[in-house]
Amino acid sequence: MRQLSRDAARRISLAAQGFGDPSPTGRVDVRHFRRVMGRLGLIQLDSVNVCVRAHYMPFYSRIGSYDRERLDRWLHTSGEHFEYWAHEAAVLPVDRHPLWRWKMDEMLPSRWRSARELLDGHPEILDDVLGQIADRGPLTVRDLDAPGRSGEPWWGYGPGKLALEILYANGKLSARRSDNFVKLYDLPARQLPPGVLRSETPTKQAAYRELLTAATRHLGVGTLHDIADYFRLHIPTARSVAKSLASEGTIEEVAVAGWKGPVYLDPEAVRPHSINATTLLSPFDPVVWYRERAERLFGFRYRIEIYVPEPDRVYGYYVLPFMMDGDLVGRVDLKADRQNGTLIVKSAFREEGSHPRTVAGALSSELDRFAGWLGLPDIAFERAGNLMDALREQR
Repeated sequence: MRQLSRDAARRISLAAQGFGDPSPTGRVDVRHFRRVMGRLGLIQLDSVNVCVRAHYMPFYSRIGSYDRERLDRWLHTSGEHFEYWAHEAAVLPVDRHPLWRWKMDEMLPSRWRSARELLDGHPEILDDVLGQIADRGPLTVRDLDAPGRSGEPWWGYGPGKLALEILYANGKLSARRSDNFVKLYDLPARQLPPGVLRSETPTKQAAYRELLTAATRHLGVGTLHDIADYFRLHIPTARSVAKSLASEGTIEEVAVAGWKGPVYLDPEAVRPHSINATTLLSPFDPVVWYRERAERLFGFRYRIEIYVPEPDRVYGYYVLPFMMDGDLVGRVDLKADRQNGTLIVKSAFREEGSHPRTVAGALSSELDRFAGWLGLPDIAFERAGNLMDALREQR
């Protein structure tokens, strides 16, 4: 069995995630977006917009500044993607739709207590909501009419929203995002290409094989839990499938110093001598979304503190990891004050062992680039964090 150092595993992983790819030399277009999607395989969605919405960040981190409206058109209206619960809420290449039909088949209302209670009280609701969308076209939850009360809005996280999510989860409805990120529900026949709808549905076992193979390619190298977490697959099922894939040579079992096995490597993974990427990352970037893996790869302990009461937060509300030359060396709590055109740096921290002036210099340049991409001409600094004084000296 091949042995890998943690540093080699880190470089393999970052290369697999696109951080070794060349930067665009001209205007960023859909070719660059496709390259990032090909590297990642999905883009996680999140509604928090204190700085910038999460789905924009993985593209920025890998290709730099680009037109966000252009990305939204490509993600949500090009017909190349679909949205589903494939990690958390995520956008995926549309040709992977068949690989998720086993999950749609398993997402029965009987599995959800709230769904059972809804259907006990409103047995007609799913047919009614499905009929409204069939007759009226794509709708948001605010567009629904309550059964028997035509014209009355039926929105929020009440019966209408739950009915939409049940139908979406089991594949009776598809979804995409509107210009203001609102979820638009529609019939799959009106959102998905005919060829995808006609394609054969793999068995659950076959889908697991493809998804685990893809996850290994997207990660480069990872433990069984890393790979299964990428698409949130059932660990016991994934364990037997991954073992079979390794015995066939589709993926390779290896050992990484300090990692608990089994560990799997993409046989075609590239191992560059170095990774020079310097950038901010989203809390929902695949590099850090599985926190245990981020700690194993980088020695970087990371927890998002949005739901932590403010007095108990260690680093801040919406903290972005900072990568410098392929290592995670710091973190900053950022807020976009769009009304005043200012990027507010609420806190800035460096990791133990990193040089404050070196990190501050690189982070200062990155904040300028990031603020420019967001169209914010000013940057304001508050006082929190062990890097803030060195960062202020750079200005």
